[in-house]
Amino acid sequence: MSRAHTAADRYGDPAAVLGVHSEVLSLQLAHRSVRRFGPREVTDDELTALIAAAQSAPTSSNLQPWSVVAVRDPDRKARLAALAAGQAFIAQAPLFLVWVADLGRASRLAERANTRAGAVDYLETTVIGFVDTALAAQNAVLAAQSLGLGSVFVGAIRNRPEEVAAELRLPPHTVAAFGLAVGTPDPAEQAGVKPRLPQGAVLHREQYDVAADAHIAAYDERLSAYNGRFGLSGNWSDRVLERLRGPESMAGRHRLREVLERLGLHSR
Repeated sequence: MSRAHTAADRYGDPAAVLGVHSEVLSLQLAHRSVRRFGPREVTDDELTALIAAAQSAPTSSNLQPWSVVAVRDPDRKARLAALAAGQAFIAQAPLFLVWVADLGRASRLAERANTRAGAVDYLETTVIGFVDTALAAQNAVLAAQSLGLGSVFVGAIRNRPEEVAAELRLPPHTVAAFGLAVGTPDPAEQAGVKPRLPQGAVLHREQYDVAADAHIAAYDERLSAYNGRFGLSGNWSDRVLERLRGPESMAGRHRLREVLERLGLHSR
């Protein structure tokens, strides 16, 4: 097993080890976001495999409340990139997948059956839509990695959700939850396995213990060191506080509730 596939890299801590190993764990520990891609196209066979993996994820009550729009057209990718904070890698990636929390399929099913699907209008069902979409997409990410592909999630697809919906012709009761750029990683990209919080900060046994926050100081040092290797600055705490400062730090997403209402996801 290469060092890039170890717990030591995942946590930025040479003392971090796992007592068990598997090929799947190795892939998961080696995961990183890829924002520069090579020229090779993602084949239709690969796309089919990614969606099969996504559909193998758990789904609440077998509702399967998600869809995905595969975008390869350069002009459409460029327009989506502009809507998602101008992130150039969206246009550069050979494949951009837009993952859709899709309650429209169930609504249309009810309409055809001449009955109601009133629960679609409630927050619980909206949450199910987003959770199941995320579970499916993460399965696709791991499948992509197993095929030698790289990817990166794009939350900025929610910056201007109504315009994204218009671009993709999304029907009522749906919303683009996030994007996923997919392609062959460019080996020249300066990036690595970004350390995560120590397990002691996130794993609570039996009951939640806020004293676990004591692990954050050490993590700030590790992440600062990681960032420094790539010419970046800052630690985790500063990044979190800046990102969550207030509505002005949310790139328009503070209006998401009212946008969901207009898209037919009432979430009452």
